[in-house]
Amino acid sequence: MKYYLIAGEASGDLHASNLMKELKKLDSKAEFRCWGGDKMQAAGGTIVKHYRELAFMGFTEVLLNIRTIFANIALCKKDIVEWKPDTVIFVDYPGFNLRIAPFVKELGIKTVWYISPQVWAWKASRVKKLKASVDKMIVILPFEKEFYKKWNYEVEYVGHPLLDSLTPNPSPKERGTERLIALLPGSRKQEISVMLPIMLKVVEKFPACQFVIAGAPSVDESFYKQFTFGKNVEIVINQTYSLLEKASAALVTSGTATLETALFGVPEIVCYKGSGISYQIAKWLIKVKYISLVNLIMDKEVVKELIQEEMNAINIENELKDILENKQRITEIKKNYTLLREKLGDGGASAKAAKSICKLVSC
Repeated sequence: MKYYLIAGEASGDLHASNLMKELKKLDSKAEFRCWGGDKMQAAGGTIVKHYRELAFMGFTEVLLNIRTIFANIALCKKDIVEWKPDTVIFVDYPGFNLRIAPFVKELGIKTVWYISPQVWAWKASRVKKLKASVDKMIVILPFEKEFYKKWNYEVEYVGHPLLDSLTPNPSPKERGTERLIALLPGSRKQEISVMLPIMLKVVEKFPACQFVIAGAPSVDESFYKQFTFGKNVEIVINQTYSLLEKASAALVTSGTATLETALFGVPEIVCYKGSGISYQIAKWLIKVKYISLVNLIMDKEVVKELIQEEMNAINIENELKDILENKQRITEIKKNYTLLREKLGDGGASAKAAKSICKLVSC
């Protein structure tokens, strides 16, 4: 079978690559053509476009790059027509994929969406478009199946694929006499440029701690160094999990990384700051109480979220001090992390998703 996969960021690259590995086990003749990254390429995919060329964040940023985005959409449609896949698998990345899915459906090609768009957070009306253009929706968050049920859309819940990607050891971490603080400023240069300088403002306030930046594989180390000049900060590239295994606390840009950090048992502060216009639009559109996956899944504030104006050096310093020194707070966070892991299920999401896809396309 010929599988065409479209992922637009680092987390999608990870989950799509694990899905590809499982599909190979079930379909020895599987061929993969992808929009994604290094992990999908390593899993045997031919990359049409790398996700680092697709990373536009926020409403204003999208508008500024609208010509490039439309050119990419046209290229993707043309490439699908020419390659003639048996199925197209959309991996999250809704802004792009929602424009491709109806086109693929009209071609008579089987369509699968793995990792649902966050329609439960904003523009729930998009479910109608998904129902019309997606043959199989595979979801990874426990509350999503119930959400779609309200729209009379039968979806399949397989659990979260992160459970297959890491084997965390959530025990207390020390690094000699220093405590290690992980900084996860995101995977896009755009968000790193905003988030990292604010995170770094607290470094001097914690002289007994070693701060280490988790560099994204798609971003060169020199890009981070422009922000760390003169500061006692280390940078490690593509070693996030190894870093979290040693970390005592973390400052994390909102996204999948918030859940990864929690699964490693690391107390964290979730940070987000966008452009003023983008934030106001998002605030108007988004209908959920939290921005981090940890709090959304638990339906309560397990980890502190510092958003927009609240994300400043003073608040970060105070919150970081608390999750390093307040034993009661640390115990409570760890207790909730245990409950979080239980909610996510037993693992095996990638294998379950692959079986579901094979059943759909009769591989």
